[in-house]
Amino acid sequence: MVVAREERDSVLKRPDARGQLKPVAANIDQLLIVFAVEPAPHANLIDRYLVAAEATGIAPVLVLNKTDLLPEDGGELGKLLERYRDLGYPVVRTTTATETGLDELRSQLEGRTSVFVGQSGVGKSSLIDLLLPDETLRIGALSEDSRKGTHTTTTARLYTMSRAEVADGDLIDSPGIREFGLVHLNEQEVTDGFIEFHDYIGYCRFRDCRHRNEPGCALLAAVEAGKIHPERFASYRRILDSLDS
Repeated sequence: MVVAREERDSVLKRPDARGQLKPVAANIDQLLIVFAVEPAPHANLIDRYLVAAEATGIAPVLVLNKTDLLPEDGGELGKLLERYRDLGYPVVRTTTATETGLDELRSQLEGRTSVFVGQSGVGKSSLIDLLLPDETLRIGALSEDSRKGTHTTTTARLYTMSRAEVADGDLIDSPGIREFGLVHLNEQEVTDGFIEFHDYIGYCRFRDCRHRNEPGCALLAAVEAGKIHPERFASYRRILDSLDS
């Protein structure tokens, strides 16, 4: 029987198929954005999670899984990961094939309430299975035709970690998705969600600058000067365009 409900410290929401905001998890300390070599990651989806984390005040952590499939030089995915690391985002590399990185991941989870988010098939449930071997999770393989993930986690579930490896931590496994809508945010909130923009916001020639083709735009000038990566700026523009659609 529920007798009272306390105020939430934080809540991660996303629009459902009808455009109604649906809470994914509440009272969380950090958002673990899991992506992998397969299925191929989408930087725009990662950026959407980062914007959502910034808007809700939840600390994001990037988790690259299946690192055993990376080429020796890291390839394009390794470059993408370093781009986020250079921005100051915490980055953890893991693989369930050899348990590489699991100690670092355990340390990141210790004493915090964390939620795993990301595409279907990136290995969120497999990681939790290694972290909590006493739990039985339903783990699906990638589709052989598309190399995309199959949905095996259908609802968010919280696991309490009190074993010796991780002290006093809670972990939430959320369903895998291929899109994360941000239509509940306005343009300014999306702009603020790109942390490398902060030094340039407010310095455009026009106060109502929308950072498209306006003369004197500080963000466009920073892109031209190499201070903002053009792919991040293009991702930002795609998110803004999705708000108008």
